[in-house]
Formats: sequence, C-alpha cells, structure tokens
Amino acid sequence: MLNNKKLIGLLISGIAVISLVFFSLNNGTTNVVSSAVNETGAWVGRVFSAPVNIVVNFVDSVDELINTFEENQSLKSKIDEIDEMQVRIADLETENEKMRQELDLSETLSDFTRVNATVISRNPDQWMETLTINVGANEGIKKDMSVMAGNGLIGRIVEVNPTSSKVMLLTTQQQNESMVSARIQTQGDSSANGIVSSYDPRTGHYIMTQVDPAAEVASGDMVITSGLGGITPATLLIGEVAESYMDDYGLFQVVEIEPAGEMTDIRFVTVIIGEGQSE
Repeated sequence: MLNNKKLIGLLISGIAVISLVFFSLNNGTTNVVSSAVNETGAWVGRVFSAPVNIVVNFVDSVDELINTFEENQSLKSKIDEIDEMQVRIADLETENEKMRQELDLSETLSDFTRVNATVISRNPDQWMETLTINVGANEGIKKDMSVMAGNGLIGRIVEVNPTSSKVMLLTTQQQNESMVSARIQTQGDSSANGIVSSYDPRTGHYIMTQVDPAAEVASGDMVITSGLGGITPATLLIGEVAESYMDDYGLFQVVEIEPAGEMTDIRFVTVIIGEGQSE
C-alpha cells in the first residue's frame, strides 16, 4: 500500500516537473520566433521604405519644378504685358506731341483757312514720295492745296477723292512735282527769291536754286513760300538755311535748306486752303 502511494507521488512529481520544463521551453520558443518575425518585418520595411521615400521625394521635386515653371510663365507674361504697355505709352506720347505741333501750327496759321487731317496710308516703297490723308472733296479739299506737318510745308495735294486725298511730298525725287517758289528772309529787310526744286536724301536738305548771286544769304536765315508761283500761298514756312554756294556755272547761288516740317514720322497734317481755292 505504501509502495503504491510512493509510486503515485513520484508519478505526480514527474508530471509536474515535465510540465514546468515544457512550459519554460514553450515560452522561450515563442519569444525567439516573435523576435525573429519582428526583425524580419523591420528589415523588409527598411528595404521597401528607401525607394518609396526616393519616389516620394522625386514626385515632390517634380511638383515643385512645375509650380516654379508656371510661376515663371506667369511672371514672363506680366513682363510682356508691361513691355507692351510701355511701348503703347511711348507711342501715345509721340502722337500727343505730333498733335500739339499741329495745334501750334494752326495758331500760327490763323490767317489761313485750314483743314486738319490724319495720315491713313503711306506706301513703304514710296515712303518719301507720297502719302494719303483722310479728308477729300467732302471737306473742301482740292488739287494743289498746300500741306504742312510739324512746323513746315511738306507737300501739296495731287489727287482728290470724296473722303481721301493723295499728297506729293517735297522729298519726292520727281523734281517737276516738288518745285515751290520760295523766299529767303535775309539779314535786315532784304530777301532773295528762288525755287525749291529738289531734295537731297544724303543730307536731308531741300535744294533751292536760282538764288541771286549777290544776295547775302547766311546760315539760319528763314525760308518761306513766296506765293509767286500762283499755286502755293505766301509766307508758309519751309525751313532755314543750312549752307549756300555758287552753282557749277557761277550764275546763281544754291541754298541747302534744313526742313522745318516733319520728314518721316508724319501722322497728322494741316491742309491750307488759299484764296480762291475754297470755292
């Protein structure tokens, strides 16, 4: 009976020891496996997170570049608008100055009947020959009327339509069309007559011929229309003397005239209606 009790005690004790060992072993294995899994997960995370971070950073950089490009384009557009505005302002200032010149001219020509006009056409191939203005027969414009721009005479009407007219400029190379009877206001009360017969594009001067060789012509003397030709009214300003010299034959003086009128950038003109031309 005693032996049976000892055997049962030993058996229970053995089962308890085995259970404790198994429990201890089981807990250790679980910690090892868990640790291994955790380490593996961390390594995999590190492996995949690096390229993901590179891609994210690249996308952020591209987005920043796109935003910078769009901002630069917007700024460039604004700069272009500012440049265009500055050009427009400069053009308007020039136009206002031209209009002020015509206003001053109108005040100077208060003794004349006149019609103000705007240049509407100027052929680049004939830039120094002719131009077209926006007034015609409806406004009383007639052929051979004098045309001024700036401060001086620039040409005359050669063709008239109901609402427009063609102006032959004094700078034309068609000499027979540009001739104007003129007078030089020399020193004192004297004067010298001649004909503005041509234009020298090299010097930008009108050429006046058939001037009395004895006349005392000096640089700065004013040159005006004489009215002796019967077409152009008298006392219209042409320009001032630049220089004078004898012609090749020694018979007359040749006088070069610095034009008083606008030569190239002609935008507005004043048409002079002389006596007998308004009917």
